Amino acid sequence: METKSTESGCAGIETVTTAAAELRVKTLSFGQSDFEAVLEERLAYGEESDEQVNERVAAIIEAVKRRGDDAVLEYTERFDRFKVGSVSELEVTKVQMQRALNGLDDEVRTALEAAAERIEQYHKKQTQASWQYSDEMGNRLGQQVRALDRVGIYVPGGKASYPSSVLMNAIPAKVAGVEEIIMVAPAPDGDLNPMVLAAASIAGVDRIFKLGGAQAVAALAYGTETLPAVDKIVGPGNIYVATAKRMVFGKVGIDMIAGPSEILVVCDGQTPVDWIVKDLFSQAEHDEDAQSILISTDNVFLEAVQTEIAKLLEEQPRKEIIKASLERRGLMIHVDTLDQAVMLINAIAPEHLELSVEEPEVLLPKIRHAGAIFMGRYTAEALGDYCAGPNHVLPTSGTARFASPLGVYDFQKRSSIIHCSPQGAQTLGRTASVLAKGESLYAHAQSAEARLEGGARDNR
Repeated sequence: METKSTESGCAGIETVTTAAAELRVKTLSFGQSDFEAVLEERLAYGEESDEQVNERVAAIIEAVKRRGDDAVLEYTERFDRFKVGSVSELEVTKVQMQRALNGLDDEVRTALEAAAERIEQYHKKQTQASWQYSDEMGNRLGQQVRALDRVGIYVPGGKASYPSSVLMNAIPAKVAGVEEIIMVAPAPDGDLNPMVLAAASIAGVDRIFKLGGAQAVAALAYGTETLPAVDKIVGPGNIYVATAKRMVFGKVGIDMIAGPSEILVVCDGQTPVDWIVKDLFSQAEHDEDAQSILISTDNVFLEAVQTEIAKLLEEQPRKEIIKASLERRGLMIHVDTLDQAVMLINAIAPEHLELSVEEPEVLLPKIRHAGAIFMGRYTAEALGDYCAGPNHVLPTSGTARFASPLGVYDFQKRSSIIHCSPQGAQTLGRTASVLAKGESLYAHAQSAEARLEGGARDNR
């Protein structure tokens, strides 16, 4: 809708479109009587797998399990609108990957490579080594750390293409030592974004298939005649992808079930208003279910943000998505103190948390639940999405209470090491025997007792 002009002659007064003027983000005050109820309603996210989605996804998974490549081809033609004669034709060659990389604008290639380098540097700090120690009885105990053999990376390709997701998922796997990385990405009408292919080349992805949806998840989990089965599947997707990941968990590992993107900004009112508005927009533009929340101790500042939102919205290429997101799930909260803000942070457990305050270090020790924490006025969340270094695959929908960002540790597994000395077998055997009998597991007790002095046989 076009901007309406005014001829009132009043200096400094601007008008905005009717659509923008109608947008006012819901506001709460910490002390109001219905605060908790309204907050809970706003935080609730309803895109759960309904029975119909479950049935469709289960049918797709079963078809891929039974019919392999044939089912993959059928679903690719139906959902991505292109037909090939074999699944091998869905695979992107190394030559095509390199061609995509070489074809990038120099500025874009430099940015991708710079981001990849920073992501690699950060994740190298997460590597874990195997370790052992000996106790006072001469027993050797420890842990052996090994990378997964093969992982699958799902890269979304619906409303937008995400080369950054390729880097964030593949680079930690490479740092961990994963032997083979297989990437799948939906390719509507057979086309994949060149930046996605270029990012895969930079990140060291081994194989890429033009394949998306629940059928891609099933193919990675169970394998087909052409696609090998993987040990773990990582990466976000739509409700069908999320439901499929949930269903194949146990056959393979998964990273998490990701919900819509979220940002929670805490501001003391001293950061430029337009910076904060653009930070809120940065998450709202993902999709209509994304959530942007602003908490401030300054009511005047909150009102200024409302005004600036209406002013800046019309400039946004994805303004309709932003508007829908802010209307449906956006929220502004006035608190009396920053301690109240911290209480809300820990209750909400946001995916992205911006501490746009004078002394963010004072608040940091009090924060228990957040996926990623962006400190200070100059740290835009968008930097974390692309090139700061830490991973942008983060727990959503309150799961930061128990989950962590994707990292090298997600691509490693650990085996316990126990090597008993003769002396250790005596002491530990007696302890284990007592505990086993207490659980009425007598074969356990006998196994532990078999190595006690006088009970062991000389088999030489």
